[in-house]
This record gives sequence, C-alpha cells and structure tokens, in this order.
Amino acid sequence: MRAVRVAAVDLGSNSFHLIIAEVLPGGAFEPVSREKEMLRLGELVGRHGRIPDEAAVAAAGVMRRFRRLCDAAGTDEIVACGTSALRRAANGGDVVDLIEDESGIAVEVISGTREAELIFRALRAGIVLEPAPAIGFDLGGGSVEITVGDAAGLQYATSQNLGVGTLTARFVTTDPMDHAERRALEEHVADVLAPVVADVAPLAPRLAIGSSGTFEDVARMVAARRGPEVPRSLNQFTFSRAEFLSVRDDVLGATAAERLRFDGLETRRVDLIGAGVVFLDVVFDVFGLDEMTISEWALREGILLEAIDRHDPADWDADPRAIRRASVVALATRCTWHEAHARRVADLACALFDQTAELHGLDPLDREILEEASLLHDIGEHVSSHGHHRHGAYLVEHGQLRGFDPAEVQTLAALVRWHRRGNPDASSYPLVDTDQVRRLLAFLRIADGLDRGRTGVVTGLDVTVGPSLVLVRARATGDAELEQWGARRKRELFERVFDRDLELTVVPA
Repeated sequence: MRAVRVAAVDLGSNSFHLIIAEVLPGGAFEPVSREKEMLRLGELVGRHGRIPDEAAVAAAGVMRRFRRLCDAAGTDEIVACGTSALRRAANGGDVVDLIEDESGIAVEVISGTREAELIFRALRAGIVLEPAPAIGFDLGGGSVEITVGDAAGLQYATSQNLGVGTLTARFVTTDPMDHAERRALEEHVADVLAPVVADVAPLAPRLAIGSSGTFEDVARMVAARRGPEVPRSLNQFTFSRAEFLSVRDDVLGATAAERLRFDGLETRRVDLIGAGVVFLDVVFDVFGLDEMTISEWALREGILLEAIDRHDPADWDADPRAIRRASVVALATRCTWHEAHARRVADLACALFDQTAELHGLDPLDREILEEASLLHDIGEHVSSHGHHRHGAYLVEHGQLRGFDPAEVQTLAALVRWHRRGNPDASSYPLVDTDQVRRLLAFLRIADGLDRGRTGVVTGLDVTVGPSLVLVRARATGDAELEQWGARRKRELFERVFDRDLELTVVPA
C-alpha cells in the first residue's frame, strides 16, 4: 500500500512555509521536503494597511511553486492556513482569492487564537515541556502568539499584533535604531503585554520556549559566540538572558551593513532583527525569564499534525518525555532495525547501569540516554553492515529526533559511533561530555556482547560490586557460550573506566 503524503502551508506574515511529510504507521510523520519564501507581508500591511499589488502577485507565484512541489512529491492532501497579514490587510480577501485562483490551493485564514492553538500543538510534539508548565512565544511578522501549557494540554492562548514586521513599520526609521525609537518601541510592547503578564502569572510557567525565524537567528548568533561549530539543529537549544543581552547590544549598536556580517543572522532579517531583539528584551523583563529554549517546530508542523488522522501517541501522552522515545523508535523503524536485538541490548545495558550505581554516579537522564542509544546502536546496518557504526552516527545526527537538545543528539551519535570499539573523539562531537560517554559506552558494549548471537538467550543479569571485582551473572535459557565470549571481549573499557576487574559467568535462568 502506498504511503500517504500530506503538505502543510503556513502563509505567514514574514514568510510562507511549506512542509511535505510522509505519514508513517501509527500517525507519526517523516518530512520529505521543506521550503520557505520570505515575503514580509506583515511589514507591508503595517506601512500601507493593505498588501500592494506586486506583493500579492509575488505571493500567488510562491504558492504556484509550492503547488508544483506538492504535485511532484505525490502529495495526497494540502492544508494551507493564512495568518496575521492576511487577516489585517484591507484587501486580504482579494489576495486569498488570487492565490486560490493561481495555485488551486484552498487557503483558510485563521484567527490569532486558532493560530496559537496550532502552534502549541507543535511545541508539545517537538519539545520536552519540562519543567512544566511552559510559556511559548511564536514571533512572526505580523503578530506574536503566546501560549501556556504542559504535556497534558493547552491552558492559555492569545495573539497580539506585535510581529517584527508590524513593529518595524510603526517604530523604526533610523539605522541603528535611535534611543527615542527604542524607548517608544519598548513602552508599546510592555503596554500590550501587561494584561498577558497578569493572565499568565497564576499559571506560574517554569519553562520559556521561542519559535520562529527571529528567535532562531538570536539562537544562532548565541551559538556562534559559544564556539566555532553551530549545532545542525537548534531544536531545544537553550540560551541565557546574559547571552541574549550581549547579542542585543551588538545588534542595536550596528548598522544594517555591519549586521550583514553577523554570524547566524539571516540576510533578509537584517532590518527586522532590531525590533525582534527589543521585543525579546521586554519579554525577558516583564515575564521575569532567565533563559529561552528554541523550538524549530511551529505553525506549519501544527497544521500538519492536525491534518494527519492518526497521530503518534506521544503527541498526546501525559508523559512530557514520551516524545523522545517515540522519536527514537520512529527513526529506528525507518532504518529497518533488528528490534528484538535492540530492545534486549537496551534491557541488559540498563540492568548493568542500575546495579552499578555506586560505581558510575550517573543520573536518571544518563540512563535514559543509554537506553535510547542502545535502541539505535545498530541502525547503520540499514546503509551497510560494513562501517555500520559510522553510518548509524550519521543517521542519528540527521534523524530529526524530537525532544533532544543539540548536546544530547551528539551524545547519542557518539554512543552509536563508538559502541563497537575505540575511544570517543571530542573533536568529532564538541558538545559531548567524553567522560559521560565513556561510562555509558562501558555498559552498552557489554550488553551488546551479551546478545552476540541475537537469539535473546540471556534474559537478565545479577551484578555484585566489590572493592576490586565486579561479578556479573548472566541468566540464560540455553547455550550462552557465544554471548559470554562476546561480553568478555567488550569488558576492557568497563575495567579501565571504573578501575575494577569484571568477571562474567552464565547461570540457568
């Protein structure tokens, strides 16, 4: 049976976004294609009250191109939603008619509250909302959508006309922005947000999430200042207020020509970023925030999630970390994993972890990473059995894992890369803690050896930790000579990391 493909289009006030995805069994999806075109309709509406004819023609042209991409990808359904600029423009209805006539794509212009609900759906499916509840800010060209909720659902939603295009058109005429314009902009944003702050206060949000291009550009600029390598994915990337203030000062002190040379700043956002950082500065202040976490998922993914009839159960699971496991399993499934072997290795690795707590001093999150890496350790065989550890690490890094920050993605990749042998190379994965990786690898290697024949003959472990010796008794349902041999071959790292000899015996289950 042919897989179903669904496309979602976000006709945003700054950019039009397209995502085409293949729906997987169980309702999860895998992106097939993504496209973006920056049109800046929100700024035009802010200046003129309408969308000029040439901009309307350009918008229709973008949608024609999106339609061709959808047709080429064999898309079964296209869902398109228009937002603030189309809502507010005096000729918004005429522009929608032109787009529909030119592209054949039906466009639903949605309310700000509806937009916020769809965005929160994406945030909940793409970010671990922990600690909860979380407050989300999606800063577009025409408006900002603010939501509060947790893994169980949405608790508050609002939309305010504070988009970067709207604010730039109304307040910014100088370059760099002068003191009077900045003060007026700050006061306006604070005044509009004051009732929102009052509404949100009783909900006591504990995590702040930012989505949209402006927030992502700020995050990239922060990441570029931390080191030479910016993470491939910014999803769940967190920056502090202090780091942001350094970026803010540089942005507001530079001309557009100087900002063009800023690492991490998208060229076409050079003249909008000033209003963006002033907005974020006020948000940090009035909501009393210390840091911000990035979500790469926003309205387009929310539209897509709603359009898919069968959803990934993790998208509505009350456990905020369920999205991580679902994402790992989805990647493993796409790579035609040896599921029984992977799950057995995960069980054995966690058993070793649990029964040697006095040795390793690691925490429950480390255990979770170990379990997830165990599930993924052999996915590189999907590419080739030769060098599968290297192929697997590449698949992990590029697998669009949800709910993991960039350092955690690199940690998973490092565990997959070196699960067979060798020493972790910090230069390959600069965000990882190599001591943590070595400790987790010690468990993963032995567990992999204990299912060497992929028969599941070893069903459990009993571990005794002594001052100089760790004794592992493997409970087996049959002949486990191969497994005993496999584990003994992999014990060298364990003995070196924990400064204990390891002896392994097999006993009847």
